[in-house]
Amino acid sequence: MPVTTSTAGEGSPITKNRDWEPEEIARVATKGKKIEELLKKQWLLTNERGSFASSTISGCNTSGYHGLLIGSPDPLVRRVMTLSACLETVLWNGQAIELSTFEFADRFAPEGYPRQQEFRRDTGVHFVYHTEPVDLCKSVYLARESDTVVVEYTFDEVREPVDFILRPFLGMRDFHSLQRADAPLFCRVTEGGVLLQNGAIDGCELRLSCPALGFSNDPQWWFDFVYRANRDRGISHAEDLWAPGIFKGHIESSGRIVFVAHLGGVSESEPMAQIDGDAIKEDLLHHQEQLMQHAGATEKVHKALCLAADQFVAKRKSANGERTTIVAGFPWFADWGRDTFISLPGLLLTTGRHDEAGSVLHTFAAAIDEGMIPNRFDDRTGEAQFNSVDASLWFIHAAFEYLDATGNIDEFVQRQFPALQTIIDAYHAGTRFGIHADSDGLIAAGDAKTQLTWMDAQCDGVVFTPRCGKAVEINALWHNALRRMQKFCEQQKSADAGRYAALAEQVGRSFCKLFWNEQQGYLNDTIRPDGTADASLRPNQIFAVSLPFGPPLARVQRWSIVNAVEQRLLTPYGPRTLSSHDPAYKGRYEGSPRQRDEAYHQGTVWPFLMGPFLEAYLKVRDFSAEAKSDAVELLRPLLRHLAEDACLGSISEVFEGDPPHRPGGCPAQAWSVAEVLRLYRLATMQS
Repeated sequence: MPVTTSTAGEGSPITKNRDWEPEEIARVATKGKKIEELLKKQWLLTNERGSFASSTISGCNTSGYHGLLIGSPDPLVRRVMTLSACLETVLWNGQAIELSTFEFADRFAPEGYPRQQEFRRDTGVHFVYHTEPVDLCKSVYLARESDTVVVEYTFDEVREPVDFILRPFLGMRDFHSLQRADAPLFCRVTEGGVLLQNGAIDGCELRLSCPALGFSNDPQWWFDFVYRANRDRGISHAEDLWAPGIFKGHIESSGRIVFVAHLGGVSESEPMAQIDGDAIKEDLLHHQEQLMQHAGATEKVHKALCLAADQFVAKRKSANGERTTIVAGFPWFADWGRDTFISLPGLLLTTGRHDEAGSVLHTFAAAIDEGMIPNRFDDRTGEAQFNSVDASLWFIHAAFEYLDATGNIDEFVQRQFPALQTIIDAYHAGTRFGIHADSDGLIAAGDAKTQLTWMDAQCDGVVFTPRCGKAVEINALWHNALRRMQKFCEQQKSADAGRYAALAEQVGRSFCKLFWNEQQGYLNDTIRPDGTADASLRPNQIFAVSLPFGPPLARVQRWSIVNAVEQRLLTPYGPRTLSSHDPAYKGRYEGSPRQRDEAYHQGTVWPFLMGPFLEAYLKVRDFSAEAKSDAVELLRPLLRHLAEDACLGSISEVFEGDPPHRPGGCPAQAWSVAEVLRLYRLATMQS
């Protein structure tokens, strides 16, 4: 089948060139690079359904979460890894020129990476290849509003005719698991494309189409693909993938081939030919332009941060339709209450996305129960889970930040304020997990077996960072919530203002008395149930300075707190979670899941904490021009990481406490991006 042009949809010819002008996020010269170097850098595309595509810049999957289409039949739950990868082969003069790279136990096969010249990331990702007969670019685009991936092959220069073969590899499995060759996969060829199902997964079907190439049945199982990231984490790392057949055509001149994969319900009737790849690209570009306009982003760093922020904004289905939410991190998290409300000011308010911010607040407020905001929704069932003390307090903070940003008092009074009152009343009187206001007004929570703060790692019943009792950031948030409620009620001339003021006064006095450690010159981390203090030097205390209504600490105390965090915890990527001089400190984040959990909050660096640290740094220096300049400089390593390291165009969940501070955890984390964006804007805005 000669190919000079191709079609993305029936009767919709694609010309060779279009005047696309997307914002470039990353560009990496790959020519001559060793495969080990190429495997360290990843890319990520996401959509509004919480679905995604991701791999390394060589196209070789190193994680069980890598693939060209990880879709969500019921957003954001039941995510399914469908199209894992494609084997691309150019046939010329009896030679098979491979473009793809896969890793097996003892070798890479095939090894197409030496032919790759460049990787680029904008609204999609692009892999540029040079071979003797042809030069081509492989581009991947993920549709915003459907689980559709477009893989486009642009043959820029055809020096001699070739045949092009495309073999798709399928997973069709829960994205948290791996597939073996006994999976019940089925294939059916129709006029509009190839339909695939897994007999064990109800309600979804993958449809493949490539109008410019003919399809031939040639089912094969390929065994034991190795995912080195899984292996390094001490979890299952070998997978079998199924290839139902091949798409093949003859290339005689320059042109484009468009391959489309779409995950939908088995009852869908829309033919594949109606999916227009060009329309998907135009929509992505238009969306990117709108983001820049809403955010007022005109310079490179601000644009890059706004585009990074957008990747976490998704929609969750509910009984009342779709509502906006925030995915905590890719590839394995869904939406978590704590992460959502720490992230909301940076991701949505700083970028001018006020309507979506209101929708997020409404999504979680609708699920409030016993005065608690859900900490998460189950990945498979979507059921709300309530197992945190701080998610509800961060909700209050985010709601008032939303009010300050929008001035929309009517909506706030109708939708958010009743939820805030419910939370305050429940926390004061007592709710799940022993969360209650003690006689001194401070919030106590949990016991030796529960982990309710953000430092929540545990494995096999072992709690690695015990913080039951009165945690410092929980009570800073509690004081902040009471003062904000007081201020709002005073503005509304509500009699409740006096009650909130009295509670806040008590909490402020008790906080300063119990948490200030005069000997150490910083705040205790936790007051245990027996009244003793855990004086471990941790960054949680910084919230007592950074929050809008921090406890009434003396100015010299606030300075001392900021100095302690800066001098004894700070790294180029944020504060360590524990002083490196503490006997319990763990400087490496590596090994098995248990080993990683042990280190998770025992010295590991969390870049989201750079946000409250820099805000506190600016506050004690009265937001001077010099302090703002210092803040921008302190953000530079994270901005370089965004552009050059790990997941290109995003910021990792954690870094190791010990130099060189290798990134780890989720390669793209919402609150990491959100807090860097928020503080970058705070430090660069004109006074």
